[in-house]
Amino acid sequence: MTNNGCLEQAAVVASETSGRNPIPGSVSGDFFGINANICQPLMHPLNPSNTCTFAGHMYTVLITGGTGMIGTALSRRLLNEGYNVIILSRNPKETAASHSLGAERNFFRSSGNLFYSKWDVKRMSIDPTALAEADFIIHLAGAGVAAQRWSEARKREILESRTRSSELLLKALKEQPNKVKAVISASAIGFYGPDKGTPFTEEDTSANDFLGTTCQHWEQSIDPVSALNKRLVKMRLGIVLANEGGALKEFKKPLRMGVAAILGNGNQMVSWVHIDDICRAFIHAMEQETMQGVFNLTAPSPVSNRNLTLTLARNVNGSLFIPLKVPSFVLKAILGEMSIEVLKSATVSSRKIQAAGFQFQYPDIDQALTHLSN
Repeated sequence: MTNNGCLEQAAVVASETSGRNPIPGSVSGDFFGINANICQPLMHPLNPSNTCTFAGHMYTVLITGGTGMIGTALSRRLLNEGYNVIILSRNPKETAASHSLGAERNFFRSSGNLFYSKWDVKRMSIDPTALAEADFIIHLAGAGVAAQRWSEARKREILESRTRSSELLLKALKEQPNKVKAVISASAIGFYGPDKGTPFTEEDTSANDFLGTTCQHWEQSIDPVSALNKRLVKMRLGIVLANEGGALKEFKKPLRMGVAAILGNGNQMVSWVHIDDICRAFIHAMEQETMQGVFNLTAPSPVSNRNLTLTLARNVNGSLFIPLKVPSFVLKAILGEMSIEVLKSATVSSRKIQAAGFQFQYPDIDQALTHLSN
């Protein structure tokens, strides 16, 4: 859970103020898939000599939260690189019929196979077929942080949707036969408090506020995976920049009227990351067997809210815009407690994940926003 949802809500305020195929060899279950050529060997498009195989079969990635913004982009990239993908859903048949990975777009060239399978967090059940087929699990599930105001009931839902889904995965991994090699779990830089003078590193302690304690419990809920002899990687995501949703999409709305909406005084630092780099980093964590533990996933160059907003405005509108500050009291009145995260400055270091061999495709904000604006 990043602060991304909070920024998305703040951007809304700113805008207002300005086919079915079972996997071969699997037991029958709630499985619905596309791309029936699963028996054909799939070649890795980036390296034709490298197939996505292990022990004689293709790698299969099981994803929780696979229909969200990050899950959809990640599934698309995994399929493009030759992986099989299983997305868990409470109703796999309906999800298979309605979930779009952008197959109509020119950039989508699926060479892997996509399946949907059933799980139910409330009933603590998961289709054993899905788990039996999985080589990796990517854990993204969790209620949207910015979907509603933070009532006590909503806070509980945000927390428990993450911890309970982790508990279900752990229960299944303990009780059901599986060959899962690694679990890559999302977390968020909401783990950290406001800036302390030096960039936050993975060794810093969590904040005592709602997001800080939620992220702490979120990470702790998946930690027992390590005791099952599974490699565990936890990614603390920064503010996600993507055209498909999140804060960026909302920040663009006032620009249609020529307004660049700056939140508060605009001096708060934003540790951001391009959606493509998120997808690449999760795959990097899967493929690099030496990666283990917690990693901040933020671009190397955090920027102020003012810088982000004005850079976006120049990319979208050229010089035809007017900077307009949305006062803090307006954000507080409309967002309530969530406004704390919107106005919080958080400078987060990316050195650890870079030291693990990951290279950002979009390391600076101008490059990222130029790409997303084209």
